[in-house]
Amino acid sequence: MNNLLQRTKGDKVIWTIVFFLSAVSLLAVYSSTGSLAYRVYSGHTEYYLFKQLSVLVLGILIIYFAHRVNYTIYSRVAQIGFLVSIPLLLYTLLFGSNLNEASRWIRLPVINLTFQTSDIAKLALFMYVSRQLSRKQAVITDFKKGFLPIIVPVGIICALIMPANMSTALLLGSSCMLLCFIGRVPLKFLLGMVGCAIGLVILMFLIAKITPYKGRTATWEKRIESFFSSEESDVPYQVQQANIAIATGGAMGKGPGNSTARNFLPHPYSDFIYAIILEEYGIFGAFLVLAAYLILLLRSIRIFKNCPYAFGAFLALGLSVTLVIQALMHMAVNVHLLPVTGLTLPLVSMGGSSVIFTSLAIGIILSVSRNVEEIGIKQEVTNPAVAA
Repeated sequence: MNNLLQRTKGDKVIWTIVFFLSAVSLLAVYSSTGSLAYRVYSGHTEYYLFKQLSVLVLGILIIYFAHRVNYTIYSRVAQIGFLVSIPLLLYTLLFGSNLNEASRWIRLPVINLTFQTSDIAKLALFMYVSRQLSRKQAVITDFKKGFLPIIVPVGIICALIMPANMSTALLLGSSCMLLCFIGRVPLKFLLGMVGCAIGLVILMFLIAKITPYKGRTATWEKRIESFFSSEESDVPYQVQQANIAIATGGAMGKGPGNSTARNFLPHPYSDFIYAIILEEYGIFGAFLVLAAYLILLLRSIRIFKNCPYAFGAFLALGLSVTLVIQALMHMAVNVHLLPVTGLTLPLVSMGGSSVIFTSLAIGIILSVSRNVEEIGIKQEVTNPAVAA
């Protein structure tokens, strides 16, 4: 055990956040799935608890082994991951499993498990963009040589994700744009791409209006209309139940396991798990969860500032930014600040592939942190005056 602790490096605050969010996940998932497990598995209320526990343990192991790998290896993996993501996303669009009216999953034939290919694509894309940003810094202001090699892969991946999952595509695209802005890409290039993205979305809706192919545009349109509607009858059912959960939670909440909204709220263990946290732990408990993600971002910014190599700096910041933005969007949906989406709360919502790939992203961040620590120790040993 001591040897394991000695080999565990990286930012200790981020490690603490991982264990804190994992504990929150177990409590919230157990509470929100107890009655469901009782109905489906004949009284075994702990089924989903043990399932989530096994996924989280696997996630922590992934974080540990990923943080032991030198992060420079991920630069080489990035190209392979990006190239593999394209056929996977195409296969998902054409032959993927349809859950909740969207083709987002691939079902593995032997073990009969499903996973979201967009999770692989997100991770691969951020590694690829970080690699390109670090390699193109000398020509970053050149549209053809610097900007296009970075933005074209972003456009390809987002375009393949968008038909089935617009919220993930917008999240991924905006996170990549923010990373490009930090990587000194000229603002005029980024504004041009934002304009192109808006034009593409409008074009999709127009095509859906004049052709038989509707895709999920009808669902998106309904969600946007209900969000901006002033009629109480237009408020989606899940939003109504989330509002009830938040209102009854108050400042300190009802206490663990005392949620009533879990019996009425659709997907309380994934898309609306933050509403369950607000109901059971109140504003105070929900604030602690929010603070955990913000601290994760602040610690990653610290890694970004201290990392001497561009790839590691962009990689740590890019992965943390997308995790935190996803968490904030999930929370905003739960308190009705944004239209309903299918975004989960990273490392908290019940899931398999989402937890695994979130854990891999955190492990990569900690790998960069470990490298920064080792460089700092070497500098102290070789130049004690600088350390003093």
